[in-house]
Amino acid sequence: MPQVTIERSGHVAVLTITNPPRGYMDAGTVAELDAATAGLEQDDATRAIVITGGVPGVFVRHYSVHELEALARQLRERGIAVDPARPLPPRDIDRVFGRIEQMPKPVIAAISGFAMGGGFELALCCDLRVAEEGPYELGLPEVRLGILPGAGGTQKLPGLVGVGRALEIILRGRTVSPAEARDLGLVHELLPPGRALDRARELAAELAALSPRAVGHIKRLVRLAPTTDRADGLALERTLFLDLLLSDEALERMSRMNADDRDIRDA
Repeated sequence: MPQVTIERSGHVAVLTITNPPRGYMDAGTVAELDAATAGLEQDDATRAIVITGGVPGVFVRHYSVHELEALARQLRERGIAVDPARPLPPRDIDRVFGRIEQMPKPVIAAISGFAMGGGFELALCCDLRVAEEGPYELGLPEVRLGILPGAGGTQKLPGLVGVGRALEIILRGRTVSPAEARDLGLVHELLPPGRALDRARELAAELAALSPRAVGHIKRLVRLAPTTDRADGLALERTLFLDLLLSDEALERMSRMNADDRDIRDA
């Protein structure tokens, strides 16, 4: 049974992750996510993507600890040691999460259940996150296993909540309710039960109706901002601004607005 399925409606693709009974992520999930996201990135008909969970009460619970334990034992038996001075190359999961962040298409997480560890790191890769109220939690509890968030959590959470709050959450392995996640800025919207996927579809349709080129340029600039020198970022911004200004689509939209004397919000 596939763990990842794709449903298309217009220019929106909904990617559903299902790994019953508990909704863990494992190597098989990552491989299917790799294939699915690579295909959607290249599909010109897809302009926005929604990622959601298919197990009731679960987005992605977390990465399989059974698989992590087996990997640890295998590497120890082989005498593998790690030298922090020699960083490891990217893994499959890093490539998939990086693609979600870097592709020009907006990706929205529709969270309706547990999203911890690797599952929460997947949500952090998405550009927007909507969550519904419910008796579940989100966060990075890896320290309780004597490990750390290893798929981007320590690097991405500080950008959302600040270094001090990120340290408090990750050092304590603290998970939070959907309401606290909204208050902390971990999710953009908190919705009534059963509404997360519908709202994510609405947002995706809204974004898909905009200029794909403009949306892609904006995502690129904002994603690069935290790690780019300000002068370099501003130079790229004005370059991409002119690239869009000269496009047929922008000229058509501006001409229509001016001819009809529309408000820019209705362009």
